[in-house]
Amino acid sequence: MLTRLWRAWHRLSKRGRIPARRWQDCVARLPLLSSLSGAELSRLHELASLLLQEKTFVGAGEFQVDDSMRVCVAAQACLPILNLGLDYYAGWHEIIVYADTFVVPARQLDAAGVVHETRRALSGESWGRGPLILSWADARPGAHPHGEGSNVVLHEFAHKLDMLNGAANGMPPLHAGMERQAWTQALTQAYAALGEALDQDRDTGIDPYAAESPAEFFAVTSEVFFEAPQRLRQLYPQVYRQLSLFYRQDPLRGRRI
Repeated sequence: MLTRLWRAWHRLSKRGRIPARRWQDCVARLPLLSSLSGAELSRLHELASLLLQEKTFVGAGEFQVDDSMRVCVAAQACLPILNLGLDYYAGWHEIIVYADTFVVPARQLDAAGVVHETRRALSGESWGRGPLILSWADARPGAHPHGEGSNVVLHEFAHKLDMLNGAANGMPPLHAGMERQAWTQALTQAYAALGEALDQDRDTGIDPYAAESPAEFFAVTSEVFFEAPQRLRQLYPQVYRQLSLFYRQDPLRGRRI
């Protein structure tokens, strides 16, 4: 631990933090950071600065990614790892940013067993140990592309955490002391309740895309955990509890747990 902290300090002292004014401008544009204490914002500043040193931002096509965009993405990306550390984003190097939604080929199996080649418009995508891809139109501060409480940056970085122990399946590597059975029960019951609400055409309270798979449920509930924590705790209190244990944060009662 001390060695990792020394290396992080050395990198920052050698290359420098995000300039204070640029950081302050970014924080002012992101209401989800408003509940952080001064010490937490300072730690987030450090993590975001390190992330910008370790990851390469690439604009897709002719899109130009400027420093303000990089800082705003980095600040949001590092919120989930505020009490975990940058090692949770190790093993991959590139963040690709499109100007707007991007289209990818997809295959869909119908009820008759016929495979159809389709194309899907996406606002973000994560690839195992490959790049993380974002649409700036959907990732910019205040966008909330899938309704209040949505955040495409948090969503895609949650997938990266989920994939730390293999394919995205809604089961990130749990910390010592966390119970796998408690995690599975909380998320499985909530996932089933979400599917039932959709079947009955009831308001889900979160992005219905969460019902696509356990991986998407984890990513969507992670968005809401940070963006609208009160809503998540009201809807799925046990999911809120498990995410608090995993992220080592409790947005409703002071961050660190």
